[in-house]
Amino acid sequence: MAEDFVFEDTVRIYDTDAQGVVHYAGYYRFFTDAAENFMRETLGISYPLLDNDTWFVVVESKAQYKKSARLGDNLSVVLRPKKLSRKALRFDFQILRNGELICDGYITQVAINKKEWKAVELPKVLLQKIDML
Repeated sequence: MAEDFVFEDTVRIYDTDAQGVVHYAGYYRFFTDAAENFMRETLGISYPLLDNDTWFVVVESKAQYKKSARLGDNLSVVLRPKKLSRKALRFDFQILRNGELICDGYITQVAINKKEWKAVELPKVLLQKIDML
């Protein structure tokens, strides 16, 4: 089983509504930023461009909101990668504020050929690195 990756972030004004509460779509920014940093820092791979011909695209997502985050809150985004197939990865997330769960969810991503927009196998180097976690 893969180890958890933790990304620290702060709620910014563009994440919130007029009352300073994170808009529901703002949580997906935290998911995406955590995934980008995981790919770069842990796997040494760019994101969402995996190589010259291969991109990641989101094919499914879910977020369940438990408590509201507010402007200025410091958040820990916990990411757990899971290989679903040779073409798809799922990143499970938990967003914590001071250790308290405020949101959880996931994004499922498929590798595609960016010219043909058809699913392809993930680069072997990525699969090997995920398997080693």
